[in-house]
Amino acid sequence: MIADARKFRGAAAATLWPDDDIILYDGVCVFCSHWVRFIATRDTDRRFRFTAIQSGYGTRLARALGIDPEDPDSNAVIHGGTAHFRSDGALTVLSQLPGWHWAGGLRALPRWLRDPVYNLVARNRYRIFGRSEACMVPDAGMRARVIE
Repeated sequence: MIADARKFRGAAAATLWPDDDIILYDGVCVFCSHWVRFIATRDTDRRFRFTAIQSGYGTRLARALGIDPEDPDSNAVIHGGTAHFRSDGALTVLSQLPGWHWAGGLRALPRWLRDPVYNLVARNRYRIFGRSEACMVPDAGMRARVIE
């Protein structure tokens, strides 16, 4: 899989992960679940697939990327054979959605400005948005895009 992914944290990293266009998210985080629904609704090409960090596949992916599945501190997006973390992950996804290509331009802002905002929300996501007892149950239209 990925050789010592921890050294790539915070930056895009070439990977050997067999799947592409995968979004790893915290399935019990209310904000994260809404983020996934936001993407799924706008991803008209159905390009992205989703895996909760609490699923078997999500846990393996998280560990391969150096994310603690018991205490995730970042999202991760595998796109174009590259792992993207934190604000890079969010902007990568947004820039692929119809009508949101402009979001890729936000990468011109230095990561040292973007990631503290991301980190602030990530650290406080349960307190601000809440936490579910279980991962969201996808509707029938989204079920085929969820990897468990």
